[in-house]
Amino acid sequence: MIERMGAVEVRSRLGELLARVRYAGERFLITRDGKEVAALVRVEDLERLERLEDLLDLATVRLLQARGEEPLPAEELLQQYEQLFGSKLEQPISG
Repeated sequence: MIERMGAVEVRSRLGELLARVRYAGERFLITRDGKEVAALVRVEDLERLERLEDLLDLATVRLLQARGEEPLPAEELLQQYEQLFGSKLEQPISG
């Protein structure tokens, strides 16, 4: 189960929470004004998520190619994302 807590509480307990994440693999959802805004997770969990996203992207491209379709250019994908979600896509974290 993922524990939810406010940003102010996280700030005051950060050292403890980081230890719980690192050694016990716990996960925390951080809220601000009642909305979930971030999470504390192990680095390994984040790396696994990044790999899964890469595999999903690759599978999508291969599926389109198998259908004889080409993936959309990046600029067009970004425009469609902005229209669909009403905001710009966040830049990926550099590894």
